[in-house]
Amino acid sequence: MTPEEHEHVIDELQAVIDETQATLKRFEKTGMDGEMPEDYQALLDILDGAVKQQRAHTQGMLSG
Repeated sequence: MTPEEHEHVIDELQAVIDETQATLKRFEKTGMDGEMPEDYQALLDILDGAVKQQRAHTQGMLSG
């Protein structure tokens, strides 16, 4: 991938991270994290995956 392609993916992943964090905050604010623990965990898994992918693309961009 070119540095520009890495940067584009990083930006898209940041949007996923931001949206997921906002959803997590709404879950916590309304108590849904306790009522729907599987869905809450799924959101945490999405966030974790996006952060890991973003890190990998950042490293790829820096080493490429």
